Amino acid sequence: MASPMSAGGFLSGLRAEGLTVVEVGNWRHHNRNHKGPWGPVHGVMIHHTVTSGSEDTVELCRDGYAELPGPLCHGVITKDGRVHLVGYGRANHAGLGDDDVLRAVIAEKTLPPDNEANTDGNRHFYGFECENLGDGKDPWPAAQLDAIEKAAAAVCRHHGWTERSVIGHLEWQPGKVDPRGFTMAWLRERIRERLK
Repeated sequence: MASPMSAGGFLSGLRAEGLTVVEVGNWRHHNRNHKGPWGPVHGVMIHHTVTSGSEDTVELCRDGYAELPGPLCHGVITKDGRVHLVGYGRANHAGLGDDDVLRAVIAEKTLPPDNEANTDGNRHFYGFECENLGDGKDPWPAAQLDAIEKAAAAVCRHHGWTERSVIGHLEWQPGKVDPRGFTMAWLRERIRERLK
């Protein structure tokens, strides 16, 4: 059981990990908390955006759209490796997912297949949207992959979590494919090395 870190602690933790952080508007108070609680938090979820163009991507993730109001994550990691903070609190990023997966994340054990969508993930996960078309062809620049690793590690470091607390959207919700272009096992290994 972990309470979400403060917005200031989140910002400080990301910067301490060596990230370039861009604060977007009133990100500290931009959230969906009126729709339900945020916390206890148990992990970090990684997504791809299916967008191109950093400015438009950040704007979309901050504001959302008619069917899914923003924020759509806590941080947007653009191709240049910067982390744009667009919201803090409950965010529309995880949706409903598998309670067995959540239990495995909490226990930091191997993830089971995600075959149900019965648990509110927006309550329990920090979310990072990563600028990429998600077609398996759009490249992931080294600066962006480094930033994804560092951002996830920063949150894990604060909470005392291992790399097993970092999952992809595709491991949480049946039918999701993100992030596409690298494997979560590969990313978790990088995070594990960073947390040593």
